Amino acid sequence: MAGQALIDHGRLLDVLGIEGELLGGLAHVAPADATVPTCPGLTVGETVRHVGSVYRVVLAWLRGGNRPREWQREPGPGQSLGEYLSTGLAELLGELGEHEPDEHASTWWPADETYGFWRRRMAHETTIHRTDVQTAAGMTISEIPDDIAIDGVDEILSLWFGHRLPLLGLAGTRVGSVAVQTGGHTWIVHAGPTENVAWHCSSQEAERADATLSGFPTQVYLWLWGRASPTSVHVDGDLDAVGQLWALLRLATR
Repeated sequence: MAGQALIDHGRLLDVLGIEGELLGGLAHVAPADATVPTCPGLTVGETVRHVGSVYRVVLAWLRGGNRPREWQREPGPGQSLGEYLSTGLAELLGELGEHEPDEHASTWWPADETYGFWRRRMAHETTIHRTDVQTAAGMTISEIPDDIAIDGVDEILSLWFGHRLPLLGLAGTRVGSVAVQTGGHTWIVHAGPTENVAWHCSSQEAERADATLSGFPTQVYLWLWGRASPTSVHVDGDLDAVGQLWALLRLATR
């Protein structure tokens, strides 16, 4: 898969700002010690701290040109979690906004070494963890627009399944293919002991898959990230192939 977002990078930068502000607001009202059921072992406070830390590592990465070893991983003296998140977000938005999305930048994906990669990656990082905090606080999950969810489906399949798994040296235990369909888009996800690959495909090509996973964009997006129940999507065909896809994505995104 080419390292290209399916939507305008200006839109992704806007989403990062909107989702970051929403998450920052939640940090002030959601109980910090509430457990996050979609991320076992994490609390709301730890999730907010994680995102604030990610903003800073990306900022240091962009400015230094290499994966950094040191950055501010915790709130400073007298700084709340919400402030830690918000100040990191503001600096990152400023840095990303000062550069064109196609400008070269160091990333962890050879298929997309641009500032646009980080706009996309941070928009989805923030959106997913915003849903985590809302779930932990017992709130209704705010809407995720279809175009964002569809781009997020493409990102998790191309970046996390197609690149991150091989990078970790992980593969499937059996050969199986799953067609993922949502919002007028279709992908083939092929897993097995020798390769894990995913690509955008035609509906005709999808008919040759062992199974088909489909649903509304938000539900497919959240399901792939392990944030939705098994019944939130529709599955036809080989259930083991779909189960393997789900398990491999949990390894890739942990």
